[in-house]
Amino acid sequence: MAEVYYVGVDVGSSSVRAALVTRGGLLETTAEEPISIWEPQSDHYVQSSTEIWEKCCTVVKRVTQNVEKSRVRGIGFDATCSLVVLDQDFQPVPVSQGGDRRRNTVMWMDHRAEEQAARITNSGHRVLSRVGGVMSPELQPPKLLWLKENLRESCWDKAAHFFDLPDFLSWKATGSLTRSLCTLVCKWTYCPPDGWDSGFWSSIGLEDLLENNFSKIGSATCSPGSPLGGGLTQDAAADLGLEPGTAVGASLIDAHAGGLGMIGADIKGFQLPCEDQPITSRMVMICGTSTCHMAISEQPLFVPGVWGPCLSAMVPGMWLNEGGQSATGRLIDHMVKGHGAYTQLQEQARQRFPHTSENIYSYLNNHLSLMAASGSTVDLLCSGLHVWPDFHGNRSPVADPTLKGMVIGLPLSQTLDDLALLYLATVQALALGTLHILEAMKEAGHDIRTLFLCGGLSKNSLFVQIHANATGLTVVLPDQIEAVLIGAAVLGACASRDYSTVQAMERMAKVGKVVRPDSELRGFYERKYKVFLRLLAHQREYQALMNQQ
Repeated sequence: MAEVYYVGVDVGSSSVRAALVTRGGLLETTAEEPISIWEPQSDHYVQSSTEIWEKCCTVVKRVTQNVEKSRVRGIGFDATCSLVVLDQDFQPVPVSQGGDRRRNTVMWMDHRAEEQAARITNSGHRVLSRVGGVMSPELQPPKLLWLKENLRESCWDKAAHFFDLPDFLSWKATGSLTRSLCTLVCKWTYCPPDGWDSGFWSSIGLEDLLENNFSKIGSATCSPGSPLGGGLTQDAAADLGLEPGTAVGASLIDAHAGGLGMIGADIKGFQLPCEDQPITSRMVMICGTSTCHMAISEQPLFVPGVWGPCLSAMVPGMWLNEGGQSATGRLIDHMVKGHGAYTQLQEQARQRFPHTSENIYSYLNNHLSLMAASGSTVDLLCSGLHVWPDFHGNRSPVADPTLKGMVIGLPLSQTLDDLALLYLATVQALALGTLHILEAMKEAGHDIRTLFLCGGLSKNSLFVQIHANATGLTVVLPDQIEAVLIGAAVLGACASRDYSTVQAMERMAKVGKVVRPDSELRGFYERKYKVFLRLLAHQREYQALMNQQ
């Protein structure tokens, strides 16, 4: 029997990737193209949906160039939860003061709408219970309000369609305006089966979105992986180099695609704590520029400071809670590249690992091992250096975008050893931030036994081991390192009707490496966590003092 394939397309913050995936979940080929990010002013990050679609076409053509197009059964898209704005003719509308029409996408990490988000939070509306009680500037309602209040003539009055980027891609592929429940429920306050809450939009000053049955933001919805329209349109098929009518699955947010690509993996024989436990005992962490912490439950669980519960947003029939850290890989890069010894690090890394693309972090991990005393562990090197990691605000569980980063214990020197220790302290702080989220979820009723990691940072062995050590939980890495692309391909497989969602998760997701915590470090991380929480208390105290009249 001839092999059949599915294509998964993943649009991250800075690149577009595609993979050709077999029925059994093996990646045959992958391709990647960079995409532009513009920062017209501080905390404003914008992109071009036109450029993103063009790059999607490039990578899909590349991964399918050597297979018969009739054997490509389906395609699925995932993307960051960025906001795309189009006019009534589906042409781009600018989202910045400069008026460049191509720059029509407000990125997920854009924090221009902090003031609007705070106002929405202060309204106390009932929809806030599904986003942890606090409206984040990374969600779409405050971004929409900002556009109305600040770009009324150049953007708001011309806009006819507001898409989450994953829904823009599926519309571009099929012509269907049906939105995925993943995007609308998680980022727009949509709540099935009731749908949109008209009172909410009116109360925040966006009553014009109610027109024509909410046509500007979506009046039809479906579950992720549902087949859209008649599959690829003639134009989209020509753009992508595939056959018209090829099945297209309703899309997912990129983190949720990673969750779908891992959470249902067959774990028999790995002696994991979650074996013989329900799937709800697993948390998936998608670790890249930022990190998303995805946990599911059979009944809705309300976790303060954590988004959700969202029904069928990732796994059909299950409720999703999504914690997160707004800057993880980006924070590590910031700390390392901003250090005085970074130039020395680059030169040393080039000499040691000349053929390794990740040479900087490979070198730092090796350097820390050499710094550790014989028989000692790397973790203990940072007993006197502590980081509070919210340099871009706290998404979960404090849910305060105004928080800033802190470093305690810096010396006057700026040696390579100092840089390595700051890198280690940053990774430890991110792991303790994960523990903070886990504790909040546990208190609300989740029972997480095992962590499943994917994304770029999951390829960093130090990052993975410290997450195991700090949380005390076993960490599972995927057999196929690109779990997000597997998740996107699952959408195509479901749309083709070859699999149900659950079948595809079980057959296409596989366990790779298992990393277990070092039990001897439990006491160290308990103390480190107490310091971590004290840093939060201190920062709130400082803010209160400075805000006194």
